[in-house]
Amino acid sequence: MSKKAYPLRISSDVLAAMQRWSDDELRSLNAQIEYVLRDALVKSGRVKLVQKVVVEVQATDESDDPATKEQTAPK
Repeated sequence: MSKKAYPLRISSDVLAAMQRWSDDELRSLNAQIEYVLRDALVKSGRVKLVQKVVVEVQATDESDDPATKEQTAPK
């Protein structure tokens, strides 16, 4: 996703409130503004919520798996 700079005119009271909110959420002010805008877009039905799920796949060699060794070990 590419990001584009956009100058924003905002009242000092709203900006201060957003700054406090972003501090509470441990986000940057810019990230908080983007979060609020994205949330409003989703709630209004203007964009679909797309969740990115990162799945880490770890390749396992069956010969290194202790459970497999127990099953295949000679008795």
